[in-house]
Order: sequence, then C-alpha cells, then structure tokens
Amino acid sequence: MKKTLVALAAFSIVSTAFAQASAPAPGAAMQSTASATVTTKREAHVEERIAQLHSSLKITAQQEDQWSKFADVMRENAHTMGDLYRQRIAQRDTMSALDDMKQCAPITQADADGTKRLVDTFDPLYTSLSPEQKKLADKAFRQGDPGKGRHGHAARKPHASGAETASVAKP
Repeated sequence: MKKTLVALAAFSIVSTAFAQASAPAPGAAMQSTASATVTTKREAHVEERIAQLHSSLKITAQQEDQWSKFADVMRENAHTMGDLYRQRIAQRDTMSALDDMKQCAPITQADADGTKRLVDTFDPLYTSLSPEQKKLADKAFRQGDPGKGRHGHAARKPHASGAETASVAKP
C-alpha cells in the first residue's frame, strides 16, 4: 500500500504539471507559440523533478538502471498527459458539457495506467534502496514538490486570465 501511495504521489506531481496548462492565446500563431512555451516549461519541470529525486534519493551506480526505467516512465506519463490536456484545451471552446465530461474518461484512464506503470517500475527500485534511501524516498514522496501541497498538487490561486490560469481541472 505504501509503495502505491509513493508512486501515486510521484505521478500526481508529473500530471499536475500538465494539468496547469495555460489558456490558449487568441490567434493560431500565438496559440502555437504559447503551447510550445507551456510544453517546454512542463518538460523542464519534469526533468527538474527527476533530477531532484535522483539527488535526494542518493541513487547509486548499481541502482542507475532501475532509476532510468522509473525516470523514463515519468517522462512518458508526462508526455501522454500533456498530449491529452492539449487536445482538451484545443477543443474546449466547441465542446458541449457532455463532450467535456466524456473527454475526462481518457484522461482519467491515462492517469490510472500511468500510475500502474510507475508502481511497476518503482517497486524494484524501492526494493533496491538502502534503509536510509527508503526513508529519504518516503519523505520525498510524502512531501511532493517543494511549494506544493500534499501529493504535489498546487495550491489554488484566485482565478485570473492569461498564461498563469489553469485551464483544465483534473477530474
């Protein structure tokens, strides 16, 4: 159970970065540029989190292969969630309420599938950790991202327009 919670926290951190996509800019060119900027920021956030975890967990050379598998799943999950949220954002102005609700299903399923993949790759890594590293992992995943709430979810901000606004709430 504890391992599942740890993996869920890690996945929440990754998917939260993608759930915080900005509202599309008016005009196709501006939207494309804004989307590219948000994508670049998300990718950087995921890479920062991977590097931070690698450092804080004190991953050894012997654990590097298992770590790489885990980090690759984090990247793949982030890419998948990013694609799904971008599709949702691109269609949101033309969707009915029913269409909007239906679009939650593939996002929720991708979240569940990604969490399972994270658990599957984190299990052997966690097993290989020393007792000290396990304590560090437990603490790191319990705290989530620095500056974030429990499980890595960002604190709610007042609604605003522009690039800072989260446009999609995770179901």
